[in-house]
Amino acid sequence: MHTMWKGSISFGLVNIPIKLHTATEDKDIKLRTLHKKCNSPVKYEKVCSVCEEELQPDDIVKAYEYTKGKYVVLENEELESLRKENEDKAVEIIDFVKMEEIDPIYYNRSYYMSPNEGGGKAYSLLRKALKESQKVGLAKIIIRAKEQLAIVRVYENTLVMETIHFPDEVRSSADVPSVPAEDKVTEKELDTAIMLIDQLTTEFNPEKYTDDYRTALLELIESKRTGQETVTAKEKEPVTNVTDLMAALQASIDRTKPDKAETVKKKEPAKRKRTVTKVKKQA
Repeated sequence: MHTMWKGSISFGLVNIPIKLHTATEDKDIKLRTLHKKCNSPVKYEKVCSVCEEELQPDDIVKAYEYTKGKYVVLENEELESLRKENEDKAVEIIDFVKMEEIDPIYYNRSYYMSPNEGGGKAYSLLRKALKESQKVGLAKIIIRAKEQLAIVRVYENTLVMETIHFPDEVRSSADVPSVPAEDKVTEKELDTAIMLIDQLTTEFNPEKYTDDYRTALLELIESKRTGQETVTAKEKEPVTNVTDLMAALQASIDRTKPDKAETVKKKEPAKRKRTVTKVKKQA
């Protein structure tokens, strides 16, 4: 399993060297965007909105827009130094709380924790203590340049770190529009609804739930592939300068051609002058 973070976590005087591994994966089917005319992939390029130039990675800097159109530019070295300073710190469990006190709306991502070299015994101690106390540890950690609030809990036989949102990252439910202020339901309607809930109540078994849309989409893709309903991207023609060269040569020839009217004028024979011979009278 790929290690995406290394460090240590501590509670009290106990320090545990650990590794984090992503516990979940996104199984969305990624669809490419093609040009309908030639079935070639569409490119999305980074272009300056003013210069209209295509930008390379070295041309781009990060900045914070503190007011419309005005920015504070942050150098990569500054960001890296700040990140390094915080990431090097050991993650400390600052509080222990009951898990049921944390509403699921706060949950973000899950990571498996494994002990790093020499951390096996301390890892086992924390796992056993969390099980016995039925508590979870609350800590702070920096992952991917963002400080996260996190809880440490036991899942099956493994310690799991769940990153959770800070309170100011959770929007107020009072801002949700059109929510009824009071429950205007009759006793009979409520009893019927509770009866329906009781009939559908079961033990949670995650294996029984599947992504029906993803399954259907994969079946559709496979049926089209086996039925030869496929397309091939048009190959890009090699770039040559022949056409441009010929056009340039022709333009040069056209520029050096004399004007047609002047050519005709030059080809006309010169008109002869009439010669008048005077005859002298004899005496």
